[in-house]
Amino acid sequence: MIIDTTYLLRLSGIEINTDLLRAIDDGKTTLSFDELGVSQISLFEIQAKVAKLRLPTSLAIDAIKAIRSSFRVEPFYNPEIIEVAYTLSQQFKDYIDCVIVATAVVLKEDLITEDTKINNSKRMIKERYKINILNYKEMV
Repeated sequence: MIIDTTYLLRLSGIEINTDLLRAIDDGKTTLSFDELGVSQISLFEIQAKVAKLRLPTSLAIDAIKAIRSSFRVEPFYNPEIIEVAYTLSQQFKDYIDCVIVATAVVLKEDLITEDTKINNSKRMIKERYKINILNYKEMV
C-alpha cells in the first residue's frame, strides 16, 4: 500500500487530524509498517511544507531519515510513473498528487489518502487502473 504525504507530516512536527502511523502502532488497523510504501516525491513535499511553515530544517531532515529507514521509498522518476502521472495531470491539478497516485498505479498497490479530489475520483481510478483509493476512516 502506498501512503500519501499527509500521514508522514507528524514525523516533521506538523500536526494533522489523522494519525495513521499511531493507529498502526496501536493495532487499530490491520495495516503493518512493513507493507507501506512512500513515493520519493513525498520527501520533497515534506521539505516544502516545513519550509513554508518556517519550521526548523532539522525537523525535515529527521523526518526524511526516519522515512528512508522505516518505509519502502519508491522513486518518482520511473518512466512508467512519469507516463501515468502525465495522464493523471489532465484530471488533477496538483502534479505531486499525480505522481503519488501514479506510483500506486504502476506498482498495482492501493493508495491511502485524505485528498478530497483523489477520494472523489476513486471510482474512476478503480475502473481505469484497478487499484483502491482508501482514507483513514476506512482503514481504522
